Amino acid sequence: MGLLQYFFQSQLKNKTSLAFKLAAGAFALAVLALMAGCSLTDEKAPQGPQSGSSIIINPDGDTLYVANGDTNSVSIIDAKSRKVLKEIAVGKEPRELSLSNDGKTLYVTCRYADSVEWVDIKAGKVLGTVKTGIEPFGIVSSPGGERLYVTNYRSGTVTVIDAEKRTIIKQLDAGTNPRAIAISADGASLYVSDYLNTDTLVFDTVSLRKTTSTKLAPSPDLPDRKKSQGTPNTVEQLRLTPDGSNIWEAHLLTNTDTPIQFEEVIFPALSILDVKTTKEKLNARKELFASIDVKDKLGKTTIVSNPTDIVFSPDGTKAYSLMGGSEDLLTFDLARGGRASQIIRHLPGDFPIGMVMSPAGDTLYIHNLSSHDLTVVNLPSESEGGQAKVEGKPIALIAKDRLTPEQRLGKTIFYSANTEDFPITGNNWMSCVSCHSDGEVDTLTLTTSRGPRNIPSNVLALETGLFMWDGSRDDFVDYIHTIQGEMGGMSDVDPGKPMPADKQKIFDALEAYMKMPDAFPVPESPYRTADGQLTPEAEQGKILFEGKAQCITCHATDVMTDSVKAVDSQGKLTTDNTDYLHDVGTVSKTDTDYGGDARGAFANKRARGFYDTPTLRGIYATAPYLHDGSAATLEDVLARAGDKHGKTSSLSAKELSNLVAYLKQIQ
Repeated sequence: MGLLQYFFQSQLKNKTSLAFKLAAGAFALAVLALMAGCSLTDEKAPQGPQSGSSIIINPDGDTLYVANGDTNSVSIIDAKSRKVLKEIAVGKEPRELSLSNDGKTLYVTCRYADSVEWVDIKAGKVLGTVKTGIEPFGIVSSPGGERLYVTNYRSGTVTVIDAEKRTIIKQLDAGTNPRAIAISADGASLYVSDYLNTDTLVFDTVSLRKTTSTKLAPSPDLPDRKKSQGTPNTVEQLRLTPDGSNIWEAHLLTNTDTPIQFEEVIFPALSILDVKTTKEKLNARKELFASIDVKDKLGKTTIVSNPTDIVFSPDGTKAYSLMGGSEDLLTFDLARGGRASQIIRHLPGDFPIGMVMSPAGDTLYIHNLSSHDLTVVNLPSESEGGQAKVEGKPIALIAKDRLTPEQRLGKTIFYSANTEDFPITGNNWMSCVSCHSDGEVDTLTLTTSRGPRNIPSNVLALETGLFMWDGSRDDFVDYIHTIQGEMGGMSDVDPGKPMPADKQKIFDALEAYMKMPDAFPVPESPYRTADGQLTPEAEQGKILFEGKAQCITCHATDVMTDSVKAVDSQGKLTTDNTDYLHDVGTVSKTDTDYGGDARGAFANKRARGFYDTPTLRGIYATAPYLHDGSAATLEDVLARAGDKHGKTSSLSAKELSNLVAYLKQIQ
């Protein structure tokens, strides 16, 4: 419109000829037609607000597109025949998708390729790539299709891309770990959620500036610790209601001041923000035993876990929420009080993470990330009974799995809280990722019988020697104590005896998955140079690390921990070797001695105050620090360390700064 205004303002003042008026009219019509787009092309703009998702559908509702995650492909499905039309190879770990307005191009975020790829749907191949930031995840397009907005999980940015030119317009600062993303129907506002600290950021898409930021509020402590309470974390999805008035976010609540017990620490929640005020509607939050409360045949509350997505009926009267951990689908009747009115207990397929509704509102398509298939759910009208119902068997999305059957089983178990399928959790309440978000950290410190313990990352966990903060485990099967004592599973197992074959299979599968190099890859550091090298400050810090500060004394070997040296005379890892446990001056008054456990024949005792050395690979991404999470930053670690945590007391302020620069760039 600016071009049209400029034309008339600069020319019509002194031009009055008929020829000019005709030319001006023709020009105006051409510009207006160009702006309208649909009058000159057959492009169809998306209707309503849009959110990033691993599964999308075209406006006609006849074609589905799915990002297949760890198989590095996308699938195109005919919605009517339920047949896969194509499986197209793309970059590593495709996570979310967006479709061009003409339906010819698919935009794919490839998380571990650090890129967005342009896929020619008809040709079935990648047309081009744009490097974004580190670990791009969520993606949406502007209503006109001219821009793409991409969240970069590790870089803490949103990349704004010109979709036609495949060039970056701007990088927006977007917190620490931006992931879920949505855009308003008019394209004026962009919404981004920080995965771990639950900030919801709002950007004006004209100025490309952040306008507001709102943090999800904790749910207050309650006398009954089995009722929902705690700190919000791990926002898996962000969706606007069809009328654009509210934002719904799917996340967990973690009760950090109660000793870890599966029924008292992890709770699912759906929070709601008012778009106009950008304030959270605290009384509208849907939590377990409150709005999320559907009864089983015995009249008991059906426990659900780890929400992953929400979609709404076209008229906004119903909300459907996926529970990825317990593998359920919940229906909320928003026209009748908003409570959960129906549950489909245990959907077919493993780890449902995304869903999309048909334009007519009569079908839900659910993407199961671990089993790589598609579950179809019919949504009859109220006159037809109104109860959601699974249609047939899941539709296979891939031709060949990249993982071995044992690795696939291990991944499925790691993400699953489906007690009926896997006995590692009690009553469908929590999975491994309930605490180890995305397999890594959740930035929280939990209460344990031994004192407060910071949630560690699983990056390189099977390569870094002894397990647990005090190094009290030397075999992966020792985690039977975590399963029994914290997750509520495998209560029939005597941990002091050899593991039964059926249970051993579960541990073997988990170990096979976690040993995969790309199960939980070491995070790339956003603090390095553009070409991935250490900065000059970090180079100086590396010299200090290996020399004057003596950090390398404990943070040794390729995995940067001396814990791998805790072996016996035959070279086997053993808890009997305590030479590599260290007093680094971080013991607190709440820490206690450990009397050992049945798996260790109670010989793996530990004195309070001595800790196993954690790896420093990717340490920038694992705040807070120390065994009890008492250091918010790496600077805090060094400030309180004295000479028990390396030799840092004599370092100058500049040397300390350089040392921290190096630590943040280790990968």
